[in-house]
Amino acid sequence: MSEALLAHARALATASIAELFVSDPSRASRLALAWGDWRVDVSKERLTPTALASLVAHAEAAGVRAWIEALFTGERVNLSEERPALHTALRQRDDTPVGVGGENVVPRIRATQARMREIAEGLRGGRWLGATGRPIRRVVNVGIGGSDLGPRFVADALATGEAEPVDVGFVSNVDPEAMSRELAACEPDTTLFVVTSKTFTTQETLANAQAARAWLSGALAGRDVARHFLAVTANIDEAARFGIPAAQVLPMWDWVGGRYSLWSAVGLPIAIARGYAAFDRLLEGAAAMDAHVRTTPSGGNLAVVLGLVAWWNARWLGAPQRMVVPYAHALRRLPDYLQQLVLESNGKRVTLDGSPLQGPSSPSLWGGTGTDAQHSFFQWLHQGTFATPVEFIVPVRARHAIADQQSLLVANALAQSQALLVGRAPLTVRRELAGSGLTGAALDAAVAARVCPGNRPSTTILLPEVDAWNVGALVALYEHRTYVEALLYGINAFDQWGVELGKTLAKPIARALAGDADLPSDVDASTQALVVHVRALTARH
Repeated sequence: MSEALLAHARALATASIAELFVSDPSRASRLALAWGDWRVDVSKERLTPTALASLVAHAEAAGVRAWIEALFTGERVNLSEERPALHTALRQRDDTPVGVGGENVVPRIRATQARMREIAEGLRGGRWLGATGRPIRRVVNVGIGGSDLGPRFVADALATGEAEPVDVGFVSNVDPEAMSRELAACEPDTTLFVVTSKTFTTQETLANAQAARAWLSGALAGRDVARHFLAVTANIDEAARFGIPAAQVLPMWDWVGGRYSLWSAVGLPIAIARGYAAFDRLLEGAAAMDAHVRTTPSGGNLAVVLGLVAWWNARWLGAPQRMVVPYAHALRRLPDYLQQLVLESNGKRVTLDGSPLQGPSSPSLWGGTGTDAQHSFFQWLHQGTFATPVEFIVPVRARHAIADQQSLLVANALAQSQALLVGRAPLTVRRELAGSGLTGAALDAAVAARVCPGNRPSTTILLPEVDAWNVGALVALYEHRTYVEALLYGINAFDQWGVELGKTLAKPIARALAGDADLPSDVDASTQALVVHVRALTARH
């Protein structure tokens, strides 16, 4: 344990952040980072410049810089699966060789990108015809987890409000309601499904893909429904058994994790929905962030500093939760995307060598969009009993200016971060209630109900606007800071063994619910009773 960090944590745990501004008039500039037109302000965190310097020194001693370089050069940073994690190679702008197992993978990346462009432009140009000869006008991505959350978030973020030549929808949940609602908006002879699954055996995805095939086969009887499918997978044989020819399969590689895969052919729905040029700008923005993270010293490195602040809040100051609040309707799906990126990456309990973590790992992450969030959970933030760190993400410029609404939006974001800092003191409230007629205990109760304690930490990220380049940079920033946090915890950010457990246990339960087999004898009594109840209700329906 670092004695320097422990001393800082003890000194700052109950310190007034507002008073830290008073004691250090240059705090706002000393605890802010600039990158182009971006500004990342951590001055409202429970930090001092000296504490941050100690955190940076700790990161340097932990070899964070060397691990970042290892990520870019294709070393096996995913130790439990003996794989590299080369999502950065998918968006590099030049053809500098990147080796995996002795092979330069850049030519394969470029060939896949060329196919993505051809497919996207063919669909958007009306040249991809369905089985009846009509052009495809709706594309439905069928996937789950990283095969859904990233493309869905980015496609939504880059929507302009103008009509696109192809509508793109997403189905992830195995709940039949999800597919039923999507199919209700589709015409069979003008709809194409993109089935995205690395193994092509993912239960939820395969069930939804089979439902889509049955729907098409019923409506297009005797016609070639294969023209209504594409696949993104590493398992060409399984895709072929499903009925998708190899010429309509785009690759996935085991050196790209699912939650880091939107930059690959998994991002095809983005290119279809918003055009390949927008997808390429997305890659460009991410590559610019990659260059910053790879080359910038730790003290000025956005990913390192933000990763350190998150680790500091969770490990040293005991914050069990973390909130992300984008003040942008276009970024409304960002918290959902980050839940998988951060919690699947860093929700671990053992270190790289298998020993138990000494302390908590990544805190829970949730959030919502401003200003909607101000009328829901912000009450909890301001007056609840948990002082939860908040990250405000605020685009400065509007894509669609309506009067002064963007200024009002930004003002609300800045005001909320200020309110979390300063709160509302009892004396202020008492003065506001003067002349209300309240006295004695009634006045005291009214004051207590209105007081906001303040002293609640937050970070503000200002970016110029929501466009493909800035969204690419933002996602890449969160990828890298998540990796930095994993390095600080000493865990593997790139495996997800916990995800597999529920999938394994679901198989015998599904067979039992279908009446094809009994539950194994070692299944707990609660699950057995629940299965009996479900079967009884199903039988009566």
